[in-house]
Amino acid sequence: MNKKVKGILAVLDELYPFNFECFLDYEEPWQLLIATILSAQCTDERVNQVTKLLFKKYPALRDFAQADYAVLCEDIHSTGFYRMKAKHIKESAAILLSEHNAELPSSIEALTALPGVGRKTANVVRGHIFRIPSITVDTHVKRVSNKLGLTRHSDPVKIEFELMEILPESHWISYNQQIISHGRKVCIARRPQCQDCALVMFCKQNC
Repeated sequence: MNKKVKGILAVLDELYPFNFECFLDYEEPWQLLIATILSAQCTDERVNQVTKLLFKKYPALRDFAQADYAVLCEDIHSTGFYRMKAKHIKESAAILLSEHNAELPSSIEALTALPGVGRKTANVVRGHIFRIPSITVDTHVKRVSNKLGLTRHSDPVKIEFELMEILPESHWISYNQQIISHGRKVCIARRPQCQDCALVMFCKQNC
């Protein structure tokens, strides 16, 4: 681990002590999978508003598998791309019931085989449910990591593997949460608070 990476992680650990807190609300493991599918192109805040009622209406995985498609579309309408999300949720729920005994698989291959589940969603599940070190590349991780010069790629999968190369495995999950927090509170996309940023010394944009 080079000096720059060590310095960035030290600042992040001080600013955002890691406690495995998930930004999406859930009680059952499969609920996190559904919430993460809903979070595509949608804020976590909106998803949590929707799932607060959704998980009461559909308390079991089988309820999602058997849900009326049109009704489910209406239930999740405000998260955007609701038609495709409803299709993916129903299909994934059915596969979990028929092929995995209603349990979430832990492997990246089995998770990404589920409809609507890419590496980002799979890594959220692997990190928070199974505590498997994983890099989750969302818009904040992509943008802030690029500003810090930790990646030169724009493709999320390439960024994931590049970060895995330079970050110690012990920090993979915490880095996700810390950078997302920093991207929301300080390094805001349209109005970065560079004057208040403790990472400004590492920023390649020299804010």
